[in-house]
Amino acid sequence: MDPKTYNLAIVGYGGMGSYHVQLIEPIERLTVAGVFDIVDYRKELAAAKGLQTYDSLEAVLSDDKVDIVLIATPNDVHKTIAIQALRAGKHVVCEKPVTVSSSELLEIMETAKETNRVFMVHQNRRWDEDFLIIQDLIAQKKIGEVFRVESRVQGANGIPGDWRQLKAYGGGMLLDWGVHLLDQLLLLTGSRIDSVAAELSFILGTEVDDGFTSHIRFKDGLTAVIEVGTTNFVKLPRWYVKGTEGTTVIRDWDLSGETVAINPDVAKVEPTPIQAGQGLTKTMAPPSEESTLRSPIEKAQSTKASFYDNLVSVIEGAAEPLVKNEEVLRVLRLIETIFEAAEKRAVLKDLEL
Repeated sequence: MDPKTYNLAIVGYGGMGSYHVQLIEPIERLTVAGVFDIVDYRKELAAAKGLQTYDSLEAVLSDDKVDIVLIATPNDVHKTIAIQALRAGKHVVCEKPVTVSSSELLEIMETAKETNRVFMVHQNRRWDEDFLIIQDLIAQKKIGEVFRVESRVQGANGIPGDWRQLKAYGGGMLLDWGVHLLDQLLLLTGSRIDSVAAELSFILGTEVDDGFTSHIRFKDGLTAVIEVGTTNFVKLPRWYVKGTEGTTVIRDWDLSGETVAINPDVAKVEPTPIQAGQGLTKTMAPPSEESTLRSPIEKAQSTKASFYDNLVSVIEGAAEPLVKNEEVLRVLRLIETIFEAAEKRAVLKDLEL
């Protein structure tokens, strides 16, 4: 008997919903069964692509041919649609942020358990090359013990779209790009969080944040700066990582950057003082060329399955989810802590994170 092919229906055919069609096409055992969107022209776009369209969410959920529902709607309705789909006997994939609060995710997780259905969140940037490089760098201790991670995404184009500028829909950059960067950060260390401080940006005058900066300290001593900005005409590096034996910078998505690390085969050579303004400094001089190694960024080899290949394996009980709901829940709780720290203008300590 041939392995089962699973039919997936997309609810919400905007930018991300339509992008998922491209992600699913290469997956042999998945097919897009159809699309539902409350906006007529988006259904017309789907139909022009040869996709079946549904007239209502109820039509999707009552279609016995649909095995999986993908939710790619504005954030505020994720919980409602997810619970309805799970209770209709469907497996569910949800775009990030999965919900606008941790309590809503807990309701979904309980429903998935009750209905014995799979619920997974599409945290796609766990597969980004820049992140995989940093993850491998830390795991392999290529620059010694890492004690500082700075992770940023910055642009100068404001908040994208329309509903992302509205609080009622779960808008704002902390719930947009912040979800990705914080999810990546928590995968880089097994340590619990010691303290959180944060500042939200409202430069654009919208009712939601147009960016944020958060300082996070872990109980193992690792410190992190996570920053998202939409008013940055000159960007800071995507990654800046300091270890006891070197420093790595990845400047942008093109993976430009370098690692400068101690040369283990050469005894330390004192640097030559440099002219710094109206004085000389050896402390702030670059390390000597003789005692350091400078190398370009190298891609990390990943053997991890794609998100959708993993989804099929999870449904069939053949694998653990690569994106676990408990991990997503921790990210949401960290986001709530960042909102609280920013509102109180305080460093929050003694956290259960």
